[in-house]
Amino acid sequence: MTDNSPSSSPADSAGAHAFVRAVTRSRPADGVVGPLWLRRAAQRVQDDPGTFLAWLEAILGDEEAVREAAKRSYWHPNGFAKMVLHSSAEFRIRLHVWPASTEPSRGESNPHSHRWEFASTVVAGEGMHMVEYGETDEGGELHTRYWYGADPADPAALRRDGQARLRKLRAPHVRRGQVYSCDTEVVHTVRPIEAGLTATLVFQGPHRSAKTVVYCLPGQTDDQPNGEMSEEEFSLLVESVVAAFTERISS
Repeated sequence: MTDNSPSSSPADSAGAHAFVRAVTRSRPADGVVGPLWLRRAAQRVQDDPGTFLAWLEAILGDEEAVREAAKRSYWHPNGFAKMVLHSSAEFRIRLHVWPASTEPSRGESNPHSHRWEFASTVVAGEGMHMVEYGETDEGGELHTRYWYGADPADPAALRRDGQARLRKLRAPHVRRGQVYSCDTEVVHTVRPIEAGLTATLVFQGPHRSAKTVVYCLPGQTDDQPNGEMSEEEFSLLVESVVAAFTERISS
C-alpha cells in the first residue's frame, strides 16, 4: 500500500488536456481540495466519459507522457498496478489496474489507512469490494500494528507498534460507474469483485498527516518492495482500460 512515487510531475501534453484543465478549474475558490471536491472530480469521469477517454488516448499517443508516467508508476506486491497519470501540488490522478486473472486478486489485503483523502470511481470491471475496520478491546481479529512514514530517517519503513484487535464496521461494494470516497481516518481493505480486468481512477488530495497505519495478521508483513513498471507495461495496461471503457460507453 506504500506510495514511493515522486511528488512532482513534469509539464507534458497530457497535463494540458481538456480533462485535466476542467478538473483543475473546478477547484474551490479558496484552493482547498477536500472530500466533496474529490467526489465531484471522480464523478466527472462518469458524466463526461468521452473527454476522459480522449485524455487516456492522448497520453498513449505522447511518448514523453508515457515515459514520465511510467517512471511515477509501479507494481504492488500483490500483483496490481498503480499508475500516476497526473501530479500537482493540489491533487493527483492515479489509475489502478488489476489485470485479468484466473481468480480474484487479493488487492490491498492488509487493513490500512491513508495520509490523504481520496475519491475513486470504477472505470473497468464489475467493481470493488471494501471492508472498513475499527480497533476494539474485545472480540475481533488480532493484528500487528505498524506505522508507515513514522521514521524521518526512513519514511518508507514500517515501524511496529504493538498489537490490536480489529472488528469489521461495514463492507461497501462499489460497482462500475459508482464513486467511493475515503478520509484519513478510515482503515480498510480493497479488492476487485471479479477476476476479470478491473480498474479504478483515483483522485488523491494533498497529504494531511505524516504517517498512516497498517495492520498485518501475526506472522505477516506488508513491508514488501514495489515492482518497477516498464513503458511497455504502462502502455498495455492503459490500452486495456481504454478498450474496456470504450466498449462500456458504446454499449
